[in-house]
Amino acid sequence: MQEIDKFKITSLGQRKTKSPLKLSGSGQKGYGQFVPDKMSVRYKVEVMPGIPVEDDFLFEKAGPREELFFDPKDAKVAIVTCGGLCPGLNNVIRSATLELFHNYGVKQIFGIRYGFQGLNPEVGKPVVPLTPEFVESIHEDGGSVLGTSRGPQPIPVMVDFLEKNKINILVCIGGDGTHRAAHLIYNESLERGYQLAVVGIPKTIDNDIMYVSRTFGLSTAIQKASEIIDCAHSEAHGAINGIGIVKVMGRDAGFIAAGATLASQEVNFTLVPEVPFSIAGFLEALQKRIEQREHAVIAVAEGAGQNLFKDLPSEKDASGNIKYHDIGIYLKDCINLYFKERKIPVNIRYFDPSYFIRSSLPNCDDAILCDQLARNAVHAVMAGKTDVMIGYWNSAFTHVPISMAIEKKKTISPESELWLSVLAATGQPMDLS
Repeated sequence: MQEIDKFKITSLGQRKTKSPLKLSGSGQKGYGQFVPDKMSVRYKVEVMPGIPVEDDFLFEKAGPREELFFDPKDAKVAIVTCGGLCPGLNNVIRSATLELFHNYGVKQIFGIRYGFQGLNPEVGKPVVPLTPEFVESIHEDGGSVLGTSRGPQPIPVMVDFLEKNKINILVCIGGDGTHRAAHLIYNESLERGYQLAVVGIPKTIDNDIMYVSRTFGLSTAIQKASEIIDCAHSEAHGAINGIGIVKVMGRDAGFIAAGATLASQEVNFTLVPEVPFSIAGFLEALQKRIEQREHAVIAVAEGAGQNLFKDLPSEKDASGNIKYHDIGIYLKDCINLYFKERKIPVNIRYFDPSYFIRSSLPNCDDAILCDQLARNAVHAVMAGKTDVMIGYWNSAFTHVPISMAIEKKKTISPESELWLSVLAATGQPMDLS
């Protein structure tokens, strides 16, 4: 497959139903509110000298289409939330339901309970009818009103459930693993000849999904984490040789730790998965900081420093991911021992606000993003788009083939402006090896 072909979007077939949305159509002098399939969003916003602009990759722009593949009266939609909790899940469920019901006139909308388990009759619970009345106030609560779970379910069994119940639209809200399963569900339905529109809404508080500049929940996580960091700074500054350690989410990407560092401006060491460090190099730098300023604040992503545990056995979680060792507790113990051996008294305060952050309500930025992602997902599936994820790139919403989105994870480049900003804000050495 050529690179340019990877950006092509799969559709179920010809669209023959006129959209019920009262929007202006395409005109000769420009586009109206309906979005034609040929409307694109550039992958690269910057133009390098000597490289033709025509060589840029183009995303298909998301948005309402003038003709639909599904007649709203025949559409039967299932919405499922998978993986860990994230601020904004209920907002996405609510906005998708209201867009389907009020704007498109779809009346058969169902919530799948506890993730993909709900698509397996042997372990799942009954579906929940989603109505405007049911979702009226769910955005006032954190978590997912549908529940969530980790771990795979048999793909043929899930497609059996969808086919038996005549569900022809599946909205999957989740991260990397969820989108992998959604892609397999689409492939299984394709092999059977069952016309199923599958759309993914990227949900990862770590912000590690490719071709999405910011996933919902990230802004809230940074805001909440920065508040905890400010508290850690107060604790550290108020004690002799005080050290505050704040562990935040981020298995393979340190966007929350980096963002919270820049938002707070009170962090002295930021440790992320993308930038390896040695415990000796880190402790030596920490000692210098304590001797000079008598306090320090450390922000550490959960996936940082896993190279320090290479000699320890590893386990896997229900989703098949390797369980990472607790870098926060490890740092706390190492710092205690290091300064004790050198007879330097320290006062350590350890904070792990992960579950507090995950279950929080979204802030305004995330609430708006949730609404926009959900509505664009509905536009996509009603038009018959399938095996597609809703992206957000260069300030525009896009259609991204799921197969492309799951090729690898998005991470921080140690040469990026983001990481250089972190180094400037903390004053930590560029090399802690």
